[in-house]
Parts: sequence; C-alpha cells; structure tokens
Amino acid sequence: MSFSDLVGKIRQRVSEEADPAKIGNLNAVFQFELTGDDGGTFHAKVADGKAEVVEAAHDNPNVTIIMAAEDFLKLAEGKLNPTSAFMSGKLKIKGDMSLALKLQSLIGSARL
Repeated sequence: MSFSDLVGKIRQRVSEEADPAKIGNLNAVFQFELTGDDGGTFHAKVADGKAEVVEAAHDNPNVTIIMAAEDFLKLAEGKLNPTSAFMSGKLKIKGDMSLALKLQSLIGSARL
C-alpha cells in the first residue's frame, strides 16, 4: 500500500468514525513520521470535536509518533500491539506522552 493510499484510508476512517464524544475538548496535533519504503509524514489535527488528517508535516505537533511504515501498517491492521511496539522500540514517541496514550483510546480497535 502506498503512503498516499494509507493516508487516504486513515482520512476516510476518521471522517466516518470519529466520535465527537470521545474527542470531547481535546485540542491537539498528532504527527506520524513513517520511515522506510512507502514512508512519509502526516498529521491528525483534533479540535472542536472534529478530526482532520493532512498528508504533510505540522509546524508544531503536540506529539510525534515515529515508526517504520511497515510496522505502522501492521499496527493499523491490528497485527501489532501498540504497547509491545513501544516496548520493543518499533514505536517511538516525541512530545506529550499522555496525548499518545489518549490516541490509543480515541482510535480504539479501529482497523484499516
């Protein structure tokens, strides 16, 4: 799956399934830096009960998730546990760790 296809699927999932009750008063930018083949950078801006996915870097993200594109795809498909990925070094986090933990509860068991 190409990077643009991946971001497109994430954008579609967010637009169809973003739950305003779960997003609540959250106001944050989650940036994803995917390395390796089909890698790239995108961010999700959450504000005012809405979420928007943009295929570009953000100037000042609150939290940045860094991982190989291949591992991100496994994570998105439910084939890789986020906690295990973090503990094994496959997933790195820069910035506000508490927001990274909220991200897992926001996306829950959503799969691509």
